[in-house]
Amino acid sequence: MTPFTTAELEAYLDEALPVEQMTAIERTLRSQPELGKKLAQINGRRDAGMHSLGEVWRRQRLSCATRQQLGSYLLGVLSDEHADYIRFHIDTVGCRICGANLADLQAQQAEAADHVDRRRRKYFQSSAGFLRKC
Repeated sequence: MTPFTTAELEAYLDEALPVEQMTAIERTLRSQPELGKKLAQINGRRDAGMHSLGEVWRRQRLSCATRQQLGSYLLGVLSDEHADYIRFHIDTVGCRICGANLADLQAQQAEAADHVDRRRRKYFQSSAGFLRKC
């Protein structure tokens, strides 16, 4: 008997668990060969097309925000309800995929702001001498 539920193992296969739980399952996999067999059975069932509604929901990531929605969230232009949902989905549910997308968008935003700042300083410096002469 494995210490993990079928739902936890399915989430493990979808890489949808918190890092600590993923690590615990991987550690147990090394010491309990029957857990590997159970994971193989779950994969076999999935490959045979036998899916539960919850599994389809998780695999298709139907509760995840689109990248465009995450960008709008980052810009603060979503309705309060939608922003609250995204915050809940990332902070409370702990969706690693949405969290990674949001982190990527934040990095792009910071990089773009830095680039704009550097370009603005460069233009100012190149035109400062010209403006003094006039």
